[in-house]
Amino acid sequence: MPDPKLTIISLGCAKALVDSEILLGGLIKSQFQITQEPEEADTIVVNTCGFLEMAREESIETILAAAELKKSGNLNQLVVMGCLSERHPEELAAEIPEVDRFFGSNNHKQIVSFLTGKDFAQDDPLFFRSLMTPNHYAYLKIAEGCDNGCSFCSIPIMRGLQKSRSIESIMWEAEKLVDQGIRELLVIAQDSTSYGWDLKPKVYLDKLIKELGNLNVDWIRLHYAHPAHLSQRIIEGMAASEKVCHYLDMPIQHASDSILKSMRRGLGKEGIRNRIKKLRDTIPNIRLRTTLIVGYPGETEFEFQELYDFVKEIRFDRLGVFTYSEEEGTIAADLKDNVLAEVKNERKARIMDLQAGISAEKNMAMVGKTYKVLVDKKGNTVSVGRTEFDSPEIDNIVHIKSPVEKGEFIDVKIESSNEFELIGTPA
Repeated sequence: MPDPKLTIISLGCAKALVDSEILLGGLIKSQFQITQEPEEADTIVVNTCGFLEMAREESIETILAAAELKKSGNLNQLVVMGCLSERHPEELAAEIPEVDRFFGSNNHKQIVSFLTGKDFAQDDPLFFRSLMTPNHYAYLKIAEGCDNGCSFCSIPIMRGLQKSRSIESIMWEAEKLVDQGIRELLVIAQDSTSYGWDLKPKVYLDKLIKELGNLNVDWIRLHYAHPAHLSQRIIEGMAASEKVCHYLDMPIQHASDSILKSMRRGLGKEGIRNRIKKLRDTIPNIRLRTTLIVGYPGETEFEFQELYDFVKEIRFDRLGVFTYSEEEGTIAADLKDNVLAEVKNERKARIMDLQAGISAEKNMAMVGKTYKVLVDKKGNTVSVGRTEFDSPEIDNIVHIKSPVEKGEFIDVKIESSNEFELIGTPA
């Protein structure tokens, strides 16, 4: 009898993707045959996201689409896991009875036990991840949960307080990934800059950066720095490492003191400006990605203009904008969501238009120069890659006018550009 076929559909952030990869590793060892086609699967696992209204809607639509396959296809089992499942299991079970079981984000052993009928002891080593990214880069999750009490965020409710992994545990996983041929490690946590504060004895991110720098890997990329926790020692640790990319993903959320105070971000506009200055003074060619929220409760046109002017002044290299979405159980849920949806969307569009102009100018300044590029996709006549200044899926890409093997580094001379792309030929 052939092995049962299984599909994992992973939604949401890179942290959820790592959870899916851990589960996938265990399922492959449990004799499941993995298929990318849900219509072929005997079993589907949907890893949900519950962070924003848009993500919740996508998760529910995906579950419902999978549930339809129970009626029309080969599907025997439908399992749902992740943040949305963890937060609303009873409501989801009542609304979508086609789902066989709901699990949380970290119930990997329980899910494998449910699907295989075999028990796993609590002290069984965790199944090693089977990557769902291309073979040359992988995410490295250094902590779970979050201690920051941001008013708008439900992550601590869904994922709990911060639980940092030991440096030994992280290095063991990183070494295995590098042995598999990984050339870029993307370090992630809800707040990477507070990594290790909960460990005994306490450790700091700069120590982990130093240890990771000993690996035989080309690029180490840091994500999700909280500006209030970005210390000088972390900045200097980044600057001292030959392998840490000159890139930082640092969500500032807003730039009006009154909004930042209501958001409980722990740092005002001047504090954020100072952190950015320290970064740029210490690492002169660093590229900064940030994320903003517009339409937060009480955001007037004046406070939005403060944010707009700050983006214009700072000239972030990469930028994303969310419209405020009320999250049940958060502090901000007690505030009146008094900014109209059309106003939120209009403010988002204004920021994105501003950023498109900034991005176009910054990319134009790269024309005529040569950059080291990591190739993510290979076509018949062209390839697509990234410089060290760009994270996969979310940032700029480099169109290379030549087929180059995926996972290879190549020097590319940039010949032209637009807001989100560089175009060039191998140097």
